[in-house]
Amino acid sequence: MVRPKVKVCGITNLEDALAALFYKADALGFVFFKKSPRYINPAKAANISRILPRKILRVGVFVDADEARVKRIARRCGLNILQFHGEESPEFCLRFKGYKVVKAFRVGKSIDLRGITEYKTYAYLFDTFDGGRAGGTGKKFDWNLLKKLAKIKRPVFLSGGLNSRNVRYALRIIHPDWVDLSSGVESSLGKKDHKKIRNFITKIK
Repeated sequence: MVRPKVKVCGITNLEDALAALFYKADALGFVFFKKSPRYINPAKAANISRILPRKILRVGVFVDADEARVKRIARRCGLNILQFHGEESPEFCLRFKGYKVVKAFRVGKSIDLRGITEYKTYAYLFDTFDGGRAGGTGKKFDWNLLKKLAKIKRPVFLSGGLNSRNVRYALRIIHPDWVDLSSGVESSLGKKDHKKIRNFITKIK
């Protein structure tokens, strides 16, 4: 089994960023959606980003933000990847030249393959549908639904309720290019448990 890359999302402080880096995370995610309990001020994210080595990817998570704001934050924070987690259109996602764009889809009881392929983005992310929340629910969905994505030749990020106890089972069902961690490695909202990060990444090596 090829080890997927690891993104630790919802970084709100330097201590957690450095811990994720120490345990060999490949990317860090900063949430710029003010309604999220994991929201980080762009100025604080920029300060953290400046301290990190260049090799680690910086991902900005946005929910229905306007184009100018996304580009302004991306420049300020040195982002490599833009993750759109709202109702952004396929056309909107093509407006960010120079950045890799990941479109997130929330999975309920079924999955709309045709709607997904309208997005010509670098990659797709799949998270659990929760009517009142854009992401970070800590709940998993039926990973078997993603088996029909085998024909899509784009990187896949798997998110939603992943932790060190269930990740190997998830990887047996599907073979994502990335796993995306947030609530599954927290000690409290917005604060990471460094031992959980270590255990998770150790499990998938």
